[in-house]
Amino acid sequence: MVADATDGVLESARAWLAQDPDAVTRHELAALIDQASGTGEGSVTPEAAAGALAELHSRFDTRLEFGTAGLRGEIGAGSNRMNRVLVAQAAAGLAAYLLEKAQPGVTPSVVIGYDGRTNSDVFARDSAEIMAGAGVRAILLPRLLPTPVLAFAVRHFDVSAGVMVTASHNPPRDNGYKVYLGGAHQGSQIVAPADGEIAAHILRFAAERSVLDAPRRTDYQVATDEVVDSYIIATVADVPRPEAQVSSVYTAMHGVGWETAQRVFQNAGFDAPACVAEQIAPDAAFPTVAFPNPEEPGAMDLAFARAREVGAEIVIANDPDADRLAVAIPSAGPGSEGGWRRLSGNEVGYLLGWQAAEHARAAGIGGTLVCTIVSSPALRAVAGDYGLDFVETLTGFKWVSRVPGILYGYEEALGYLVNPGTVRDKDGISAALAFLSLASELKTRGSTIADRLDEFTARFGHFASDQISIRVTDLADIARVMALLRESPPTKIGGVPVERIDDLLGGFGDLAPSDVLRIRLADGSRVMVRPSGTEPKLKIYIDASSTEGSVAERRASATGRVSALAEGMTLLIG
Repeated sequence: MVADATDGVLESARAWLAQDPDAVTRHELAALIDQASGTGEGSVTPEAAAGALAELHSRFDTRLEFGTAGLRGEIGAGSNRMNRVLVAQAAAGLAAYLLEKAQPGVTPSVVIGYDGRTNSDVFARDSAEIMAGAGVRAILLPRLLPTPVLAFAVRHFDVSAGVMVTASHNPPRDNGYKVYLGGAHQGSQIVAPADGEIAAHILRFAAERSVLDAPRRTDYQVATDEVVDSYIIATVADVPRPEAQVSSVYTAMHGVGWETAQRVFQNAGFDAPACVAEQIAPDAAFPTVAFPNPEEPGAMDLAFARAREVGAEIVIANDPDADRLAVAIPSAGPGSEGGWRRLSGNEVGYLLGWQAAEHARAAGIGGTLVCTIVSSPALRAVAGDYGLDFVETLTGFKWVSRVPGILYGYEEALGYLVNPGTVRDKDGISAALAFLSLASELKTRGSTIADRLDEFTARFGHFASDQISIRVTDLADIARVMALLRESPPTKIGGVPVERIDDLLGGFGDLAPSDVLRIRLADGSRVMVRPSGTEPKLKIYIDASSTEGSVAERRASATGRVSALAEGMTLLIG
């Protein structure tokens, strides 16, 4: 039986090696095969052979699953890694799907973008060549660009689909493949059943053909800078010229945001931010951060140092593909980092939502404010106060962007959709501009973002949030925790009785099935538990609010309850 398993993985590895067009991953895989089979030069210890065999099983016993988040994983050889073979199979499968769905006599089309991660440009060109070879009209963006530009390009070029090669804020060794659909989908990310149908085409191609047999054409179209210019024009179109300039610091987190962001700020009339020089240019190694995610501890330390140096009023950070935004403001209070406090995604989210509601009222229009189920209930309060509709969706902008009549949407993981007429995805650049505009409006009134947060508490109540993020090395650990919570649900958390638990695994109301537990407590607070969709993490979201007493009393009440619940969940999960 062991010999059969060994023979099977070696056979899979050799078949993969035979079709791999990448010299780097070919060399890597050939060395593993030689070590595992003992056929290489020199002697191989039993321990080395066993280690190589275990590595082959890790790479070939399964494959990266294509789903509503597309593909995402570590770069390397094998079906369970990101590489040119896997990407070629994905491109061929997506092309087959687009051809299948095309109307008679209509040639399907795709626009492809890429960021600065390792092999992003290679994966993008492979995709363009294979799409074109399959009979799909392919357009490649002119150079590495932010994800929001690709999302914009899907509608701008009126294509059938879009592909963005990026792993966003994942660890440096990762890359990914994100798919959007045009037409009736208006440039939103894929959802079911499209994900399953595309996956079936990918698996069919992988089972029946070598990627070396896929027809390729190099005469695909390369877009000009006109698409970037058009994105910038559309992004600044509805933003008023600033009456007061705001001193800011910007970091691209070693990503691709700066070139486009600086042009957006300039065209909108804002002074150029002071840059974090060490992080401003694309660098696939992400040398100054442990994780290229502005939510992670230490990721914004260089930005805070630069802000202290220039006396900035606000810090702006995009993640590496610039679809997320982080903001920090001066603070000497609790939670400050060297005189700066990172605002939570919820704080930025409900401030921008309030701004959107005010603009809608001034324009005399209605619409819908949208957030995900794990985001703060604060946006619901804003919508109610302004007579706007409110919708909660499952996590992910593939759901947020599809809500009819959307005016604005956000998710607490630093994602904001402030311009649904331009981009149907989170956009860290347009959100940064909207936040700068808000700061400028406040400054003309002699006010600050900190003051605005207090105004929010006074008007709508204080909404406190916290998140516990548990990173694992074995994904089975997450499944075990979720199973335990379902089999032995808690009756109290942090001393507060549990009133109800909504298990979304079988769907709930208008929400599609999702591996999420929503725990409602007797004092009106809420705990959400779910696996991350993009990283090996278990995520726990905690929310509480207060409308009683002064601003300080409301803040103290809500934050105290959140702290107690966080302690209770930590004890519960272990």
